[in-house]
Amino acid sequence: MPTPSALELVTAQKVPRLSASDHVAQTLKKAIVDGLLPAGELLRQDEIAAHFHVSKIPVREALKHLEAKGLVTFLRNRGVVVASLSAAEISEYMEIRALLEARAARLAAPLISQPAIDEAREHLDEFSRTNDSRRWGELNWLFHSTLYAAAARPILLGEIRSLYNRVERYVRALLSVTTEMPKAGQEHSGILDAFVRRDADAAAELTRAHVLDAGASLVTYLNDHRNQGGHR
Repeated sequence: MPTPSALELVTAQKVPRLSASDHVAQTLKKAIVDGLLPAGELLRQDEIAAHFHVSKIPVREALKHLEAKGLVTFLRNRGVVVASLSAAEISEYMEIRALLEARAARLAAPLISQPAIDEAREHLDEFSRTNDSRRWGELNWLFHSTLYAAAARPILLGEIRSLYNRVERYVRALLSVTTEMPKAGQEHSGILDAFVRRDADAAAELTRAHVLDAGASLVTYLNDHRNQGGHR
């Protein structure tokens, strides 16, 4: 029995023309983050169009959208491939995230409501209970974004989300094969406690340290794994 291609592992269905581009982009994004489409995988536009029962126009629009998110790369004379980040690039992305998220936390902590704190706690509890690696990235984002929303800075939150998108698959890989989960949970609890106290300075500093520490662990993991011929 022939081995299915990476694209054949991605669930597709026929969709209305007007929503085709968004549907293709969202489905491919999930497949990339889940690891079904690994770094370096060639994405042939005609194959994708046939797979999703759409023309090549919405496929190209979807791929350009994913390029803007840093998930795919258009290579001259090769086509489109799933993007691969170097350890240096990931380190820089995490440094930028630390700056932006600390700012969001500082702005949000004095203003956050009790319902928002309760919602963030629910996300944190689920994060600690689930064994589904596909949920970790989503729950991590829901926890942090629920806290940051009180800052009422949608552009800032959008930039942070963009940075999450670029490194999420690597963070998920790190959490699935290392002992970082308990540590992440403890750091999240400390951040939440600072928000409960409405302590802007503590919320900002704990958030900054949390993101930088995650970045350092991620770079170490990535260098070790690549030296062993693993994830690109």
